[in-house]
Amino acid sequence: MKALFLVLGVVALLAGLLFAGQGAGIIHWPQTSHMVNSTEWILYGMIIAGIGLMLVGFASKKGR
Repeated sequence: MKALFLVLGVVALLAGLLFAGQGAGIIHWPQTSHMVNSTEWILYGMIIAGIGLMLVGFASKKGR
């Protein structure tokens, strides 16, 4: 279960950072994405990244 939370957390963290980067116009991949230069995706991405960080933190404390 610990490994599952860790994997889900890392995936959510990376996806959130990608979404925020696209929303901010820093990441232009894929170029046809509707999220590029769309500022609401900065907030959505940061929320998803925050959830990912919480999952990683939970996974690191779960085994102790």
